[in-house]
Amino acid sequence: FTVGETDISNASRPIKATEAAAAAKSSIQYIELPVAYDALTVVVNKANNWATNLTTAELKKIWEPGSKVRNWSQVRAGFPSVPLKLYGPGTDSGTFDYFTEAINGKEKACRTDFVSSEDDNVLVQGVARDRGALGYFGFAYYEENSNKLNAVAVNGVRPSIAAVNKGTYKPLARPLFIYVSKKAAGQPHVDKFVRYYLQNTAKLSKSVGYVPLPSSIVRIVQARYNRKTPGSVFGNKGAVVNMSLTGLLRKEGGK
Repeated sequence: FTVGETDISNASRPIKATEAAAAAKSSIQYIELPVAYDALTVVVNKANNWATNLTTAELKKIWEPGSKVRNWSQVRAGFPSVPLKLYGPGTDSGTFDYFTEAINGKEKACRTDFVSSEDDNVLVQGVARDRGALGYFGFAYYEENSNKLNAVAVNGVRPSIAAVNKGTYKPLARPLFIYVSKKAAGQPHVDKFVRYYLQNTAKLSKSVGYVPLPSSIVRIVQARYNRKTPGSVFGNKGAVVNMSLTGLLRKEGGK
């Protein structure tokens, strides 16, 4: 996308400074369009009846760089002595970027001894097979596989559409985006596709397990596209945690 080979890019986090610089080098202006929310979901095996709720401090203890936690008994007093095996997205994934920023306080800061895959189905299968496993991925993949996995509440709040809309599922709720080349947006077929996308994003995002944006935000995003406003409201910082999408868009002046 940043070298002009594609017109639209899906993104599970805002664009990074290095990516924005690459786009600028290629004279690519881009339009950032939030299209839905997601709730990153921490999951465990169906046989795990102890880790129903974990704090962000406990998740950090598990996932931080250099962590020596390899058994559930090390996570919290009273947890059983069961080997802990970790599963997570690949290190090039936006999901990995966001989770590490939200939990460990720095993007890409993470222990390295976990099973990683760009295919969320691999993660689902790994956790489903191992009583002591723990993993994370988008809410949609949990919903598709809720018969195989248990979702863990974080700081006492279970991932759900209602919790994301209320703003209580912190810090693992995040916006999802498409980035559109401003030049490509001038082509009728691209323009028609993007307008269709934004017009139907609430209905379609819900149908695949994402959290629809409120209609007021969809209108602001549509106005942003109509103006062909280039750049990112997130300041090219990549994964940004607990920042109000509504506030950023309205601050920019979208109506």
